[in-house]
Amino acid sequence: MSKYKFGGVKVNNVKTVLLLGLLSGLLLVGGEALAGRDGLYMGLMLAVAMNFISYFFSDRIALAMYSAQPVTETENPSVYRRLAPLVMGLCQRMGLPMPKLWVIPEASPNAFATGRNPKNASVAVTAGLLELMDDRELEGVLAHELAHVRNRDILISTIAATLAAAITFIARMAFWFGGARDRDEESGNPLAALLMLILAPIAALLIQMAISRAREFEADATGAQAAGQPFGLMSALKKLDAYSRRIPMDASPATAHMFIVMPLGGGGALLKLFSTHPPIEERVRRLERMAVPRPI
Repeated sequence: MSKYKFGGVKVNNVKTVLLLGLLSGLLLVGGEALAGRDGLYMGLMLAVAMNFISYFFSDRIALAMYSAQPVTETENPSVYRRLAPLVMGLCQRMGLPMPKLWVIPEASPNAFATGRNPKNASVAVTAGLLELMDDRELEGVLAHELAHVRNRDILISTIAATLAAAITFIARMAFWFGGARDRDEESGNPLAALLMLILAPIAALLIQMAISRAREFEADATGAQAAGQPFGLMSALKKLDAYSRRIPMDASPATAHMFIVMPLGGGGALLKLFSTHPPIEERVRRLERMAVPRPI
């Protein structure tokens, strides 16, 4: 048993549900206002089809994109000997099956988990991460990634992306072909409809990014619980923040949300608003607050 207790682990789950509800409401209200009921259904069906493919094949796409190499007893055995005991121990504590392990031949330190469910999960780490982290820090990173698997974050992010894509599609369709206003003389204020046309996709993107940031906080908390202490992950995040800036990673924006830290470098306030990851400083502060010694 850990001598630490962790508070607030479920807060981000509630936040995620509320944000998904807000995104769904924006789809229903804004979509029908922009393109009518038929447009709403068409946008939703197209988004579901696109993200269905992404949900089932995103792991293969991401691993191939970064030239990930399998880590087994026969392939990359030295990496396997270091990773496997840590992952096995964490999986036992978290009630997860053993994921497939991968190493990415990349100097920038980073890691990600992918897979549509725990039975089909993969965890990939870069060569730079293995060089930079000691075993306690590496365990913290692996615990964070396995937390994404345990919390079904691939499914949650796919749902969020589906709703956001549907809203964006409907807005574009309304722009090019006209919306419900062309068919319904009592559709309301044209100025309000125009504002909805412009603002709905932006609002959808902001909500989607907020969901992603909430899931990162949740994975930090779940990972710290699995490791029994938050200090390994705290130290790892600080190192990742420093070294990922010195050694930037050439990553696709489409997959940037999968990594434990943003691989595209820092940015100003506007970039942070649209970032899939919360600031490292805030993540570390939250982990510090979670580490409360148990009363004797």
